[in-house]
Amino acid sequence: MVKAAKTEKTNAMRLLDAAGVAYQSYSYSTDDGQIDGMSVAAKTGFAAEHVFKTLVAMGPSRNLYVFVIPVCGELDLKKAARAAGEKSIAMLPQKDLLKHTGYIHGGCSPLGMKKLYPTFVDASAQTQDSMVFSGGKIGTQIACAPTSLADLTQAQFVDLCKY
Repeated sequence: MVKAAKTEKTNAMRLLDAAGVAYQSYSYSTDDGQIDGMSVAAKTGFAAEHVFKTLVAMGPSRNLYVFVIPVCGELDLKKAARAAGEKSIAMLPQKDLLKHTGYIHGGCSPLGMKKLYPTFVDASAQTQDSMVFSGGKIGTQIACAPTSLADLTQAQFVDLCKY
């Protein structure tokens, strides 16, 4: 069952607070080690279409890009490359995630990264009043309006998934 988080504020929450954005935080148990997106959706009680994962990729230019897609979807690398204006795109190796974003795998939020990378949110988010994404710490999720996330990250809404 989903619980309102009573944990310490994360960088993502601080950014939302500073911008005056309405959001709700949720916590879930990580005791079983199941922190993949579909497990998080099940644990928090949200439909998988409403829970989003944050993926970081790199183009041949060596520029990094952030893609925010539903946990039930798969990033279409061709669509991602097109959105980023690159010939191709490859996922950033997990070992490099902390160095570039300040986040670890399973707790990567599109908000509060070390730098503001070009960010793309799957267009399906625009059809929702609220979207759920990592709060920047494993076991913490945030729900807010997709437009609020897009405004803070300067994101574009783009068709990114193959289902």
